[in-house]
Amino acid sequence: MSATLSEATPASFVPHPIRLTLNGAVRELQVLPWTTLLDLLREQLDLVGSKKGCDHGQCGACTVLRDGKRINACLTLAIMCDGAELTTVEGLADGDELHPMQRAFIKHDAFQCGYCTPGQICSAVGLANEGRAQGSAEISELMSGNLCRCGAYNNIRDAIEEALPLCQQTGGES
Repeated sequence: MSATLSEATPASFVPHPIRLTLNGAVRELQVLPWTTLLDLLREQLDLVGSKKGCDHGQCGACTVLRDGKRINACLTLAIMCDGAELTTVEGLADGDELHPMQRAFIKHDAFQCGYCTPGQICSAVGLANEGRAQGSAEISELMSGNLCRCGAYNNIRDAIEEALPLCQQTGGES
């Protein structure tokens, strides 16, 4: 007597369909229940801007935007994003036109090795969407979940402070 696939395979081993909007494009995907959003982005979709730093939600290198809010992709299961709108650092630019936050990071040399930069930029855009930061001290506090091992914090803060009004005028994700 042979078992059918559903009888022989636990539900956790069966890929689940999800539909999401990723960087402006609707995607229909099959994901295993334990697949993190970060692994989906990097390994299945070849969007390698988001980095795997600590893999515990403590460094912010994996920060992306879900429905305009910043999240740690390493702590988010891909199936939790069914129906969501996701933006990675690759989706911030409009063709060759960089996002105001990306331009400010370049202008202020807000990176050294660059490993944390995609997460810093996505977090900064999310911060702009929140509309809570009113000055340098608040920017520093609200960005404290994003670590920079090179110590470029002053330049990062200066870039965000300059780009914040531009992002807020355009609704953040321009």
